[in-house]
Amino acid sequence: MPNMTASIPHQLTRAEAKRRIQDQVGELREHPGIPISKFEDMWTGDKMDFSVSAMGQSISGHLTVDDHMVHVDVALPWLFNMLAGAVKHQIEQQGRHLLTGPTKKR
Repeated sequence: MPNMTASIPHQLTRAEAKRRIQDQVGELREHPGIPISKFEDMWTGDKMDFSVSAMGQSISGHLTVDDHMVHVDVALPWLFNMLAGAVKHQIEQQGRHLLTGPTKKR
């Protein structure tokens, strides 16, 4: 499986960028309209390993939060590989919105 990589710039602290990502992952789990049958994540410091099952396919990867960038590396199965460009664009667009938009009140 080829990997799709993306890097999303941010001007947040690592802790704030990580918090926003964790909040977004929580929302993905709660949203009934998204066809995800399983989403697992595990944080080790500023790195999140994840696996997702959707549409009968398994997707795995990791993201790393550093001082000015979030790096995403995803192993796409063949079904999604032909959509890699659109997937990458969506990840970058949503990531920029998440990491540059106003913070949500807790």
